[in-house]
Amino acid sequence: MTDHAPSQYHLAQFNVGTLLAPLDDPLLAEFVARLDPVNALADAAPGFVWRLVGEGEADATGMRPAGEDVIINFSVWESADSLWDFVYRSAHLETMRRRREWFQRHVEAHLVMWWIPAGHVPTVEEALERLALIREHGPTPRAFTFNSSFTAEEAAEATTPDAETADAEAAELTAS
Repeated sequence: MTDHAPSQYHLAQFNVGTLLAPLDDPLLAEFVARLDPVNALADAAPGFVWRLVGEGEADATGMRPAGEDVIINFSVWESADSLWDFVYRSAHLETMRRRREWFQRHVEAHLVMWWIPAGHVPTVEEALERLALIREHGPTPRAFTFNSSFTAEEAAEATTPDAETADAEAAELTAS
């Protein structure tokens, strides 16, 4: 996967996972044990910019904006290539391979990516809106996945009144 995004844009990614059991259940012990090492790996990865953590916490697993049994992962990367390398070319991949041991299979989209201006710190509300957008409309330049990605230029071109209307509709879906 190659992107030629100008450095004035970064890639935000947000994903959700519906737990098979509470985090303190023995079924999830191996997953929980992997959290700190995988987060440290992300923090040190080339192209890593930011990740969401709960106040006074090491990660965002205590935050439940998508439901009590749903944990979130939210980060920003310099490029799609840097995110791809972390997800699929690092020790993170082993955790991905084992996800069915800890998480339910999602019927709806559970991952969304979008371009943001460099320096912008996206909000959870923004991420939930983008997730609702991809669930409602499928991949677009404003909400996409690795399998159907768009460049930062395509996303900038898609910033029109129609895109703002789609975002507003997605926000309404999220609120309901």
